[in-house]
Amino acid sequence: MIEELRISSLGVIESSTLELGPGFTVVTGETGAGKTMVVTALGLLLGGRADSGAVRAGARQARVEGVVSADRLEGLASAVEDAGGEVEDHTVVLARNVSAEGRSRAYVGGAGVPVATLAELAEPLVAVHGQSDQHRLLKASTQRAALDVFAGTAAAGPLEHYQQLYERLVATERELAEVVATARERAREADLLRFGVDEIEAVAPRPGEDHELAAEEARLGHADTLRTAAEQAREALSSDHDAPDALGAVAAARGQLDSVREHDPEAGELADRVAEVTYLLSDLAADVASYASGIDTDPARLAGVSERRASLVALTRKYGDSVDAVLAWAEQATRRLLELDATDETIERLAAERVTLRSALAEAAAILTAARREAAERLSTAVTEELALLAMPDARMEIQVRERETPAPPDAGNPPADALLVGDHWVRFHSHGVDEVEFLLAANTGSELRPLHKGASGGELSRVMLAVEVCLADTHPVPTFVFDEVDAGVGGAAAVEIGRRLAALAEHAQVLVVTHLPQVAAFADRHVVVEKSSDGTVTSSGLTTLDDAGREQELSRMLAGMAGSDSALAHARELLQMARSS
Repeated sequence: MIEELRISSLGVIESSTLELGPGFTVVTGETGAGKTMVVTALGLLLGGRADSGAVRAGARQARVEGVVSADRLEGLASAVEDAGGEVEDHTVVLARNVSAEGRSRAYVGGAGVPVATLAELAEPLVAVHGQSDQHRLLKASTQRAALDVFAGTAAAGPLEHYQQLYERLVATERELAEVVATARERAREADLLRFGVDEIEAVAPRPGEDHELAAEEARLGHADTLRTAAEQAREALSSDHDAPDALGAVAAARGQLDSVREHDPEAGELADRVAEVTYLLSDLAADVASYASGIDTDPARLAGVSERRASLVALTRKYGDSVDAVLAWAEQATRRLLELDATDETIERLAAERVTLRSALAEAAAILTAARREAAERLSTAVTEELALLAMPDARMEIQVRERETPAPPDAGNPPADALLVGDHWVRFHSHGVDEVEFLLAANTGSELRPLHKGASGGELSRVMLAVEVCLADTHPVPTFVFDEVDAGVGGAAAVEIGRRLAALAEHAQVLVVTHLPQVAAFADRHVVVEKSSDGTVTSSGLTTLDDAGREQELSRMLAGMAGSDSALAHARELLQMARSS
């Protein structure tokens, strides 16, 4: 329940606070005073579209705050905390700022949140109905949704199950159509992949082989140069022809140091270190000699390596930058080939799955249709009874739930995407089921039942909408109902009955009504008037909660169109007395 609504710089309202409570609150005022701004403010709190044009002229931003009691709203407190907000004393503050530049900010429990989060939190709290909602009631989708709400769990469960099956069927048929449509392309892709895999398998490269062969080819191609360099290096280290070499020079150095060892221990240590170098040079000379003798100059091997490298290069030119990349491509291509080679099996599997899903969907649709038809009978009776209480004693409402049949497809095994076999007949189906729901109204005795958009006047449509809302109140409880001049086009006895039914609805929920009818306002528990004032340059409006005397004056103004009429005042008192005794 909304305990308080604070509005600042919104339209003609500079700054006002509307204190609300349980029961029936009515908002009235002269035309142009700003009554609609109250509904606009609630729309912003519900996450509605922000319009910078609604910001009061000269103000930087408009702000709307709503203090909501979380006592009886299951899950609200935890949802607010999940959004980062706080609940204090079992209440939460929802807020919305709209700047003059059009920027919008939303807050829940003091925490800034996306507008979508505010809308998600506030949506279950308030049901807003305006004159535009009358036109929405003419839509088949709105009528179907109202029937499903009235049906409650009897339709909610089957509808959820149906929609799950529907989504699976749509996905399956989409995949099947794609596989069938691309079968030729898949076959061509398989041929190309198979050619590549066969070509790679024929060469049978090893991981890293390209690098190994490159090194071997370089070695074989420069064998003579390598051998000459190695032999000359060995000769420089240890000569076979008594020529000066490294070993001889080091041996001479050792001899010189050994000769003076007895004179200085440090010279002896240096001699020992030179001896170590002698041993190392001797081993190195042997290794260089071994390397020189092991160099192969086999031309046949060089040709074989070159030929093998050419085969590998042919692969890397097509399938990867290296042999390792080529092998990775082959592995991936093999996996893809397994998928492509299973195209026929995939088509068979998807086709079988489609048959199973369509059968299950038809069963679910039949269950949903039965639930809707049972609920349609009850709702038709309930709305007809409510219309009698709304000064339409001869009106009759009938809600039809019917299927739109379609000719049987030539190939029952491959039906159109929007045709479903339910029982022994083919019908159109959608995400919401196979049913078309239509509200029919006969407003007077002897009148034929006609669709609402053809058979209901504006005033009758207002009462039908209110009757439907009253009937839905028990099955779809909403803490707060807001009605914005839904009584347009209604007057006299019908207006009195609308006021009486709104008061009855207020026994179970908080009801806020913006109206221009005194007959409706008389039934309110709380009467708020929007008063307009002007200093000659700026017009502003404020909200004032009226006492009993103030209510009489406001109702008399609404009755006579002017203040100070004694007869209107007497009529206003009579209206209030009648409403209180109802």
